[in-house]
Amino acid sequence: MQYTYAHPSTLTDQGLQLATSGGTLDRVDEPHFFSGFVENPHIVARGMLTVADYAAKRFYTPVNTVAIAALDPVVTSTPESLRFESFSGCCSAYARLDVTDLDAESQQSGVTNVDINIPLREALAGVTPGAPLHLNVADDALYVTTMDNTLEEKKVKLPLRWVKGLAESQRISASMTLQQELSGPQAKKFIASLPGASSPKAVMWATSALRNLRLASKPSPGAVCLAGPERLKPITPLLPYVTKLSAYSADADSGSHPQSSAWVFELPGARFTVVISPVKTRGFSGEGSLLMSLSSEHAADDADLISAVLAFDPRIDINDLAVQTGLTPDRAEHALQVLASTGQVGYDLSTGSYFHRPLPLDPEVVGKLNARLASADELLAKNAVTPLADGFTVRSGSNEYTVRLDDDTYAFACTCFWFAKHKDTRGPCKHVLAARAFRDRAQ
Repeated sequence: MQYTYAHPSTLTDQGLQLATSGGTLDRVDEPHFFSGFVENPHIVARGMLTVADYAAKRFYTPVNTVAIAALDPVVTSTPESLRFESFSGCCSAYARLDVTDLDAESQQSGVTNVDINIPLREALAGVTPGAPLHLNVADDALYVTTMDNTLEEKKVKLPLRWVKGLAESQRISASMTLQQELSGPQAKKFIASLPGASSPKAVMWATSALRNLRLASKPSPGAVCLAGPERLKPITPLLPYVTKLSAYSADADSGSHPQSSAWVFELPGARFTVVISPVKTRGFSGEGSLLMSLSSEHAADDADLISAVLAFDPRIDINDLAVQTGLTPDRAEHALQVLASTGQVGYDLSTGSYFHRPLPLDPEVVGKLNARLASADELLAKNAVTPLADGFTVRSGSNEYTVRLDDDTYAFACTCFWFAKHKDTRGPCKHVLAARAFRDRAQ
């Protein structure tokens, strides 16, 4: 007999305890989202190990900072695939394994966050071509069965920094376009040529060179930013199986600032995606790319409307959502980012579409995840915003700043130190957010 099972997510100071989100169970105490074999066990096993390797890496550790212990992958089941996701300890690199070739006995939507410890690593490392690999993704654990034994990895808490990172990395990925493609042998040669270490703020660019890529110190058309190139080195164990490498970023020119990039490695029956931040000293959790969407006047209500029709489709099309809800595509996009801010939505560069990551989280904790939004609300509560003929003044402490907003281009400017340092590369400052909210409420 099967039963539907669900319980809510809970937020603690240590992290997010994930909710059950769908799935069925054979017994009330053992809900599962996925149960079945993978078609390419040795490749999937090495892909899972690579995701865990990224979680164990810290590409940058600030001076006088204690390195964070290794964190653990998020495992998501959808009707289309299994996904394993992690961030590096410094949150500057995001890794995802999408497994598409599956022999599923049961496959539904659900998510959990598990530890991959030494016994499981040893078992996965021993999986050979043709050997069976059975996975069972349960509400509270991941069960891995090989020829030799069955191992159980229990659910652990998801760090809040990862929730923010998941939201930011998908938003940034959605703005990228394909820049470069390499065959499997070319990809292997390129990754092998990368240095194993670099200075913290060094910025390099992967530029076309004959039939491969080379690193350059300056951007050129079609170049892909690759600051901290060692952030791609953990992919090395998968290189014998890579059939194609696709590199994505925003368009670069001679005046481009450092920018995020994404590297998609095609594998038989799977693909591995690595997204890296503009420089390895910057973690995705602080990028702020979602803040303008989150502060939009209608975003919260539109998000409720979107979530009512979203269900758990494997792929999400913004234009279809707009048709179903009657919203403009622009408002549908903003609403989707509200859902993304709590980890419910990711982005797949290979398909060019958003996907569900059923990670339910109480919307009231969004302020905890986005400190600048909370600070903007405090400024509004103190009546710190005053309209001008061509902008706003915002009082913050003993200082007063001038903010200007452009509705047509979504551009913004502020006289504060944050904007002087980052411009628009890391999202709006709290003064811009407060001014925009003030303007929306007045209208």
